[in-house]
Amino acid sequence: MNSPFHQWYDIAGVRSGIRRMFADETDAGKVFYPQRLVPYLAHEVLADLPESQRRALTIRHLYQFLMSTTHLETRVVNTTAELIANNRAGLDLPNARRLDAFKVYCDEGYHALYSLDLADQIASATGVAIPPWHYGGIVDWLQETGRRLLPDEPALVPLLQTVVFETLITAVLIEIPNDSSVITVVRDLTRDHAKDEGHHHRFFAQFFHELWANLDHRLREPVAHTLPALVQACLTWDVEPVRASLLMSGVDAATAATVVADVYADTGSNADVCRATVRTFRSAGVLDVPGAEEAFAAHQLL
Repeated sequence: MNSPFHQWYDIAGVRSGIRRMFADETDAGKVFYPQRLVPYLAHEVLADLPESQRRALTIRHLYQFLMSTTHLETRVVNTTAELIANNRAGLDLPNARRLDAFKVYCDEGYHALYSLDLADQIASATGVAIPPWHYGGIVDWLQETGRRLLPDEPALVPLLQTVVFETLITAVLIEIPNDSSVITVVRDLTRDHAKDEGHHHRFFAQFFHELWANLDHRLREPVAHTLPALVQACLTWDVEPVRASLLMSGVDAATAATVVADVYADTGSNADVCRATVRTFRSAGVLDVPGAEEAFAAHQLL
């Protein structure tokens, strides 16, 4: 298979990028995060919230995105990248593939670094502190889902978690760089991230085909029925930082609970977001397993 990293030394963000520096453009009407991606701001019970608190909510929502990135990249993706790179993934992979895994590892560490760096810059400039919350909720759900559905395959679970996460189309990475209402540094950093992730998507799609082809046939059915639950776990928004942020803005606990329930209770179909992931699984043969198509449909992924 062709490597998605044949130009990595020239174009990877960690090799050729610059440090993104915050400049406040709010006087020009720019926002820290697109309001359509902060859906609770439009809730009617928050209509009278002071503008200063709405601004702080938006900044903390950006922090949640950035800090969740640091957890996912280092605790999920790099866990698997290390296994592949050091030939501990249970597959006999050529050195070229292992070298590519180390490139992923470098990229993801850099993504985590500049995500925290930007959050820290914004906190220093705005006075809106990064709350000391646990930002790894998605990591915990992925791990719990894998342990619950594949309790006898602890070595396989992190590989599947990473394939799911790295092949999903993240709406944030697509939308923010093209949104001129957003502060420039946030757009630039998100664009940097998206460029690298396109290569990672190809790498892990290729890796999954090899993993599936070499998977013990007795495991194919349980794995096929676990994958949609892992996709759903990846797509579930961690609402605890949202609830806590609302409380910090002076919203009472009952109102915060109502807002969270109203906005995040029904996620609906995720077919568009996970189309590339499902296409990877289908092309490998996952959905040919008895009951797999129905399992993906039950999770509203088709």
